[in-house]
Amino acid sequence: MEHTRLGDSGLKVSRIALGCMSFGDAADGGSEWTLGDDAAEPVFRQALELGITFWDTANIYADGSSEEIVGRAIKRYTRREDVVLATKVFFPMHDGAGGSGLSRKAIMEQIDASLTRLGTDYVDLYQIHRFDHETPVEETMEALHDVVKAGKARYLGASSMWAWQFAKLQYTADLGGWTRFVSMQNQYSLMQREDERELYGLLADQGVGSIPWSPLGKGRLTRPWGASTARSDTDTLARSRYTEAADKPIADAVQRVAEARGVPMAQVALAWVLRNPVVSAPIVGPTKPYHLTDAVAALHLELTDDEAALLEEPYTLRRPTGFS
Repeated sequence: MEHTRLGDSGLKVSRIALGCMSFGDAADGGSEWTLGDDAAEPVFRQALELGITFWDTANIYADGSSEEIVGRAIKRYTRREDVVLATKVFFPMHDGAGGSGLSRKAIMEQIDASLTRLGTDYVDLYQIHRFDHETPVEETMEALHDVVKAGKARYLGASSMWAWQFAKLQYTADLGGWTRFVSMQNQYSLMQREDERELYGLLADQGVGSIPWSPLGKGRLTRPWGASTARSDTDTLARSRYTEAADKPIADAVQRVAEARGVPMAQVALAWVLRNPVVSAPIVGPTKPYHLTDAVAALHLELTDDEAALLEEPYTLRRPTGFS
């Protein structure tokens, strides 16, 4: 496993991140395709065997049960100090004033709730899941800084927003002498490249590492167009996010390169994401053993410039998705 610094920070992470949205109890808000403790055990063990020690979850995943499963896995299969643990805050956990958003009340309440579910005293990376239009950025950044100073988080990250919003948050942190963000978890794949124009120049300038989510287009880039899985059949967000007219030519290009190389499509699609110098660690959310082995193999697949051009040629301008 390769390791890299998260942006310009001193935090070293595995070059592949384990996305933990795939874990959750069906009774606690999970989906048909999420894995409970027993089903998730081989995934966690395989991640550790492969050296994937950067684990990313969120309070909202399966209404908190993802964090609980991750916390139990750390206790059962590894040591807390051997994992770089990340979680997030923003989306509604309950109807009370501290149940959602990025107010001081919400941040303080939700970090404690996350730590309880994870069974730990701190997270390595605490991320805001979205930009909060209703809370002054000064309130948010000072509260996040206080979380760091209290020892409950080591670093801060953000996720999925416009470049101007992220710049405003970073500038506010500088003005207040507060902790800055070291990472941005954004949607980036061959099927969603708008952040190359919108965000990546800012991240490069600020020394912020990208942790792409959906680097495989929610699985659309791992199989021939039209093939389905249990998750794709039930994931309404994915169905609305990807269309045949815009995205089938991209999947077809990945298939052509993969067949020529004699490797799975997932390896080609992920190797392309890893070519971007702003990307620190793509997030892979596995439900089957080969998902992680393909991800690690992608680290050693060097695409030629001609192959990259073939993969990029079908892309058409589109609106960033996943936030508003």
